[in-house]
Amino acid sequence: MTDATHGVTTGAVARRLGVSPTTLRSWDQRYGIGPAARVGGRHRRWSPADIAVLETMCRLTTSGVPPAEAARAALARAGHQPSPPRAPGATAPASAPGSGNGLPLGGVEREFRGLARAAVRLDSPTMDTLLRELVAEHGLVTSWEDVMAPTLHAVGRKWESSNDRYVEVEHLLSWHISTTLRQLAGAARPHPAGTPPVLLACVPGEQHTLPLEALAAGLAALGLSFRMFGAAVPAEALDAAVRRLGPTAVVLWSQSRSTASHALARHVAETAFGVRGARTHPLVLLGGPGWAGRPVAPGMLRPTGLREALDALTQRCTAASTSVAGPDAADGQAATVE
Repeated sequence: MTDATHGVTTGAVARRLGVSPTTLRSWDQRYGIGPAARVGGRHRRWSPADIAVLETMCRLTTSGVPPAEAARAALARAGHQPSPPRAPGATAPASAPGSGNGLPLGGVEREFRGLARAAVRLDSPTMDTLLRELVAEHGLVTSWEDVMAPTLHAVGRKWESSNDRYVEVEHLLSWHISTTLRQLAGAARPHPAGTPPVLLACVPGEQHTLPLEALAAGLAALGLSFRMFGAAVPAEALDAAVRRLGPTAVVLWSQSRSTASHALARHVAETAFGVRGARTHPLVLLGGPGWAGRPVAPGMLRPTGLREALDALTQRCTAASTSVAGPDAADGQAATVE
């Protein structure tokens, strides 16, 4: 719905940009990317200038920039300072001062800088301590989106611009972040027996597994069943796993366009399993910047970050838990689900 006087509704903007209304509300609350006007002080109405900021935000996150960093850049390009996060249901102040650091939580900036400095010093004990404290204080999603991923991104830019200096810093930091994420994933909450899992895999030729490890840790915290297949999964192996497991969803990660196979993603989305008369297909989530620039086909989603991916998978798994179905017996395989 569009109102010439008050602007565009959140639902209309979400449809235009191809993101969920929940994501827009989260960006508003966490990063200060919100509408300038609110009807009656409550209902969001987005102006053309507001939408332009959102378009920049979407473009940056789709290209692989972490959400917090993308928000800072989008607001800076529009000449705005980021607003501090608001509690759910709170109305926007007429003039909100910037936080001064561009990150949504004051304590996170200190930990972001501390982690980066420890990485440059190759200080493993400090990195371990900072990562444990970070997750304990701020939770997984904020830790990943606002500290872990931006620190990796910054270190990666550093060595790329310095003739491969600091590559050892990135490797050590990646190892410690991976260790933290795997420890979280290993501390899984119990999940209902017989629940179809979520399958996590990098596409053939893709070696970047850390975003999938963060997603696995998030699924574990929610008590959702998953199978992590890791880097560079061959197409034949992926197809066999989908048919054997009958997953409720499949997440395919691609870091660059050279590895993104839309044909493979369509094949996975079209794979049917279950008893005759009640066959189903997995939801396919396209993760990573490699998938950018192409329309999302039916049966697929392209989340903009960890929070949105977890929200989508939670909704999918909740709906699937009431009607569990394994692969067709004609395949000669029994369903392997937990």
